[in-house]
Amino acid sequence: MSLTISDLEKLQAEHPDWRMELVEGNILIRSPSDYQSSEIATEFAIQLCNWVKPRKLGRVTGSSAGFILPSLEETANGNEPRNLRAPDVSFVRAERLKKTQRDFVQLVPDLMVEVKSKTDRIKPLEAKIQLFLQLGSSVGILIDPDKLTVTVYRLNQDPVVLQSGDILTLPEVLPGWELAISDLWPLEFD
Repeated sequence: MSLTISDLEKLQAEHPDWRMELVEGNILIRSPSDYQSSEIATEFAIQLCNWVKPRKLGRVTGSSAGFILPSLEETANGNEPRNLRAPDVSFVRAERLKKTQRDFVQLVPDLMVEVKSKTDRIKPLEAKIQLFLQLGSSVGILIDPDKLTVTVYRLNQDPVVLQSGDILTLPEVLPGWELAISDLWPLEFD
């Protein structure tokens, strides 16, 4: 049985505390992020938003923002969308989304970020990033708190792995923006 966005919305109304995505017509229930992963995703979003907002470059969202994505394959149910995905952090250029919406948006973000939670496996996260790249995202990023690495993915290119002494730049999406990888890791208080 292949489900649609409408089916997902009904399930979300019945179970508002569940975090769900729709992947090729199948419901994927996502567990909450661990505290550290959430803190890292928030820090990335803050750093990004602090650059984007004053320059009016676009929109930055967190893990609750759903994107209705096209399918990579023809579907039996015609044009009814069967993919609703939510990256941990995303960026959409201003010219692509001039006005915010009170609903899911039917587009692929220019940048999507996944932060590995304690219970996540790398392969599904990489598959999600590759899907977004195939559908039109310019850059996908995987942050791994366990290894203290940030891996940058671009379509048809080898991934670039950055560590604490490195600086992340994304000239194709955000020319001039820089982020020190070490700034992502949570502070320790005495």
